[in-house]
Amino acid sequence: MPLTTPAPPSSPAPAGSWWRDAVIYQIYVRSFSDSDGDGLGDLPGITARLDHVADLGADAVWLTPFYASPMADGGYDVADYRAVDPRFGTLQDADRLLARAHALGLRVLMDIVPNHTSETHTWFRQALASAPGSRERARYVFRDGRDGGQAPPTDWRSVFGGPAWERTGDGQWYLHLFAPQQPDLNWNNPEVVAEFHDVLRFWLDRGVDGFRFDVCHGMAKDLTEPLRDLGPDQTHHKIVGQGWDGAHPFWDRDEVHDLLRGFRRVTDAYTPPRLGVAESWAGLERRALYTRPDELHQAFNFDFLGATWDAAALRTTIDRSLTLAAAHGAAPTWVFSNHDVIRHASRLALPPGTDEEEWLRLGGAAPHLPAGAVRDRARAAALLLLALPGAAYLYQGEELGLPEVADLAWEALADPVSRRSGGERKGRDGCRVPLPWDPGGPSYGFGPGPEPAWLPQPDTFGPLSVASQRADPGSTLHLYRRALRLRREAGPGESLVWSARAPADVLDFTVGPLRCVVNLGAEEVPLHGDAEPLLSSAGRRGATSCLPPDAAVWLAADPGARYPSSGSGTPV
Repeated sequence: MPLTTPAPPSSPAPAGSWWRDAVIYQIYVRSFSDSDGDGLGDLPGITARLDHVADLGADAVWLTPFYASPMADGGYDVADYRAVDPRFGTLQDADRLLARAHALGLRVLMDIVPNHTSETHTWFRQALASAPGSRERARYVFRDGRDGGQAPPTDWRSVFGGPAWERTGDGQWYLHLFAPQQPDLNWNNPEVVAEFHDVLRFWLDRGVDGFRFDVCHGMAKDLTEPLRDLGPDQTHHKIVGQGWDGAHPFWDRDEVHDLLRGFRRVTDAYTPPRLGVAESWAGLERRALYTRPDELHQAFNFDFLGATWDAAALRTTIDRSLTLAAAHGAAPTWVFSNHDVIRHASRLALPPGTDEEEWLRLGGAAPHLPAGAVRDRARAAALLLLALPGAAYLYQGEELGLPEVADLAWEALADPVSRRSGGERKGRDGCRVPLPWDPGGPSYGFGPGPEPAWLPQPDTFGPLSVASQRADPGSTLHLYRRALRLRREAGPGESLVWSARAPADVLDFTVGPLRCVVNLGAEEVPLHGDAEPLLSSAGRRGATSCLPPDAAVWLAADPGARYPSSGSGTPV
């Protein structure tokens, strides 16, 4: 008997729940397209290039923050949630982007940053100018220091490195789980709750189709006195709350779910329904709670993002993800790359046990698969991702097969992680290098003039550019286009059926009318049955009778396929 992972409950999805099987394309605003030649991406640049996303076959775009910001953390330090930073454009540019996206059939999601503001936000400036215990300071997390104000209130560590407290000069300290320029808000304060509900309405009224809630698992904090120390063994380099079951002082607390229900009430007041997506790095079981019917619709699947190129590990993660999503009537999400992690074209090709931080510090000089194998594995991963039931999130440039730019010079880095960690961590800039649009020029078409991009692009970007790949029918760009077209033609499928006796290094499953086979082993495997491949990541290398290593194929589902009980070269 085939093994079936259960589908969500059989009751029909709510009208307008387009997100359940959507393909959502993440745009890192600073690195997508530069319209004015200053080396920095902007909203008019995105608007001019949205046809690329529509032609790819995506259903929506998710935009990283473009609010007014001093850019201490790439825009995730927000000075004004209702204003566009002049470096990115104007509110009118945002309106034009929305109008163009909707005309192309693309929905638009925005990033909301509710855990913290910029230190230049009006509220925080008022707090610093006000006395301890004031209404202004109550919007943030201020506390008296220990040892007469000389030492921080607790031993809490920042995700970016160093203490999570900054002294104000009057004996008090404020909390910042990220950079000192990002003071944490106090979500126990009703004034904070009301302000963010109003911010959501401001953008919903302009036509935004949903939100991704940044670090939403960090919003709720236990501020009961005395605050608890965490001890010397703090994994401050990971954004986690795993193992605490809702009892950590500031990660993944149970109280966060009431805050999410408040967001849901705001978005549900609009017609058609608007989407809410959680960024939560809690463990998979706890993260699934963020998608209960009265909370957010989706949560990013970081277990899948972090899985190694191993058939057993991937299958376990897929099964758990589908089961937990079904338990809450949600659809699962799948993602391999985003703006915070090493691009999966490089990450999935690292040998098992590689220290990724060390690999980055050495500029990508650690052992690595040959370039051809890196490309093959990334293409196979694309077909795996896009065959799974649920929503798929693509990060700009993965449709081009872009690798991590691991050899950026230290002096070129902009990520605060590299500074705050004292050089222990190189940070996230290697996945944020601006896109190549043309095979040549000072910025490979990223900008219109002689100004280079804000992060240096490698010489290898020319052949990977959009224009180069458009001209090559065997390119990774064309593979993604064909895959998204076939995915749409196949229609939504929410049940996944595993083939019962596929070889150990092979993933073989059916979703609706499509069968996907992925060979994660070192030897080619014969394909069983008479079905012609609909799409192969191996291109011309992929014969109809066998599947090479690090390759994937889509076929029309063949319910009659059977496997022999033993023997080498087991057909798939």
